[in-house]
Formats: sequence, structure tokens, C-alpha cells
Amino acid sequence: MEETKKYEPLRLKPCLRSYLWGGTRLRGEYHKTGEGVIAESWELSVRADGQTYIDSGEHCGESLADVLRADPVGMAGTRCGIAPFPLLIKLIDAQKDLSVQVHPSDAAACREKGEQGKTEMWYVVDCKPESTLFLGFSRAVTPDELRRRAKDGTICEVLNRVAVHPGDVFLVRPGTVHAIGAGILVAEIQQNSDTTFRVYDYNRLGADGKPRQLHLERAAKVMNYAPMHRAADTLPPCPPDGVQEVLTCEYFRVRRAEVKTRISLATDGESFTHLMCVRGEGNIVCGGKVYPFRQGDSYFLPAALGEYAVEGGGSLVLSGV
Repeated sequence: MEETKKYEPLRLKPCLRSYLWGGTRLRGEYHKTGEGVIAESWELSVRADGQTYIDSGEHCGESLADVLRADPVGMAGTRCGIAPFPLLIKLIDAQKDLSVQVHPSDAAACREKGEQGKTEMWYVVDCKPESTLFLGFSRAVTPDELRRRAKDGTICEVLNRVAVHPGDVFLVRPGTVHAIGAGILVAEIQQNSDTTFRVYDYNRLGADGKPRQLHLERAAKVMNYAPMHRAADTLPPCPPDGVQEVLTCEYFRVRRAEVKTRISLATDGESFTHLMCVRGEGNIVCGGKVYPFRQGDSYFLPAALGEYAVEGGGSLVLSGV
């Protein structure tokens, strides 16, 4: 009789990215081990240009991509199956303003690069007082006005500026012009794509001493020029030892949990769960074993894992499809 395969939580080792707008909070407060500025920590990635590795158990040292390839249904779930893995999840520390940018839709990205488009959401983990970001236009503009304002540096005058607070949630659809502002730290859950068209970058110079590349014409083709008058989606407080729905769209489902003592959870075979601790510390308890985590840690919970519990004290972001 064939023995039933046993699954366990997989601790993840992220891929770290350094960009000129990044800071030091991910290294200091979120226990990332890179040197210097860390702008992004790719917590869950199977991309060739930035892979996540397993940091525990029998698969320690293997890439998440290889583990998924060997057992796509048991690991990723029946909703994913053998299709390309759907998500890319990051922690982003914006010490300075990010560039004004836009992402293409699935159809436009396929024509441009042969990959998925980029719908993304931001869960604001923390921010400085009076932090803001840009999301959409404050009034309708034309492609010609977009080009002119991007070139003369006045593009921010027609962008919708939104005040930001910890716990705020933003869904950024393809074609929506946007920019994360200085002082904001977010968990970004997105389609598995890194296609970005940069519109304006404050005339900053890159590491090579040259102006950073813009993609104005490609951005103009995919831009939604209609005004967007919206603030953040602010969630009600999550009850102690409770799990709260944050956002569900056609590409991902995101929940958050506030652990005070113990929460019982389970994967259902249809989707994996990415568990990320954004505050505090605790343990995953599964199959009689204990898997510790602290602020900044991520675990991949296979779709076939089944029941598990989380103990301790802290805030978790739970993502899947």
C-alpha cells in the first residue's frame, strides 16, 4: 500500500532587491540579512530573475519553483495545477518616493512581453505620519497632456493624492497610474509579473550616474486617463484570534489574522497559503511539530497540508488564490 505523502510548512528565504528609493527597515525591523539599502523583499517568487528558496525541512536549499514543479497540485493546489504560478508577493520599504508608473493588462502585457499583466494590492503595514501616495488621475487628462507633464515635471499636479494609514488597503488595477510615497512600508500581493512602465522619476540618476529609463510611449498606450476620486479601503479592527477578509479579486484572495493566543486554520487542497508575519512572533503548529516565526518571516503552506494552528502574538497576512 502506497504511503500517503506528508506535507509541512515551508519556511521561505526571500530574494532581496536594492533600489535607490529603498531604506533600512527591512533589514533592521524585519530581519532581512542583506547589506545596505533593501527596497524590496520578494517573499514569494518563482521568477527566474528573483527566486525564493526553501529555508527549512527536507526541501531546504531548493528553490520554491523546483518544489512546485515536482508536485504542482499538492503544493500549489487544484486552482493552480500545472499552470504558471500565479502570484508574486513582496515587502516594500519606500524611504523615498517611488517613480510614477503604470502596469499593463494581461492582453497588453502578452503583446509586449509575452507574460501576465499586473493587478496588485497594497496592504499598508506601517507608515510615517502624513504619508501619501498617488493613485489615478485627479481629473481627466489626454495622452498629449500626459506626455507633456511627464517631460516638464508637472505630472504630479494632476494625480490623485491619497492619505495613508497602517492597515489601509489599495487595489491597483492595470492602467492605473500610481506611486507609493516616501515613508510607507507595504505588503504587495500581485500577479506574477514585474512589467512596469515608468512615467516620471523626479529626474533622479541611477547607480550608473545616468537618468533612470522611462517608458512613456508604452505607458501612454495602456493608461486609463479617467479621473479616480477614491481614498483607501480602511478595514474594521480584526478581533483577537480572528481572521478577516481583506480583499478578493479574480487573481488572489488576501486575509489577515490577529493572533493573541491560538487560531486554528486549514488549507483546502484548492490553494496554497502564503503566511507572512508583519508584527510580533509565534509558531505554526502542524503534525505534532512547531515551526517558529517572527516579524518579517514567511512560510509557504502547501495546498495539501490540511489543518494547522498558529500560536503566539502577532499580525499575519494570509494570501492565496
